[in-house]
Amino acid sequence: MALDVFKRIKELMEERGWTEYRLIKESDLPHSTVINMFKRETTPSIHTLEPICRAFGMTLSEFFGGEYFYRDEEEKELLRRWMSLKKEQKALIMEMMRNFKK
Repeated sequence: MALDVFKRIKELMEERGWTEYRLIKESDLPHSTVINMFKRETTPSIHTLEPICRAFGMTLSEFFGGEYFYRDEEEKELLRRWMSLKKEQKALIMEMMRNFKK
């Protein structure tokens, strides 16, 4: 069975509670590219899909069905929460983590 790319994008957005606007911001794609994709319900090109996958924090392989194996439930929750953060929030957390002493 072939993967419905457009449907997969919508599912990933729904999991994260993202709007089209949030996808535009997170992927840094032009507004018109994303809006047209949704209006026409068209499959994006690989060139467009790559930044979308980066915004979701996944590789193209993971998007197309490659699975990520979590070490435990804590890691799964951590990554799920990370994906729902805005870029600014991620930057703050990364800065805080860099300041932790080993």
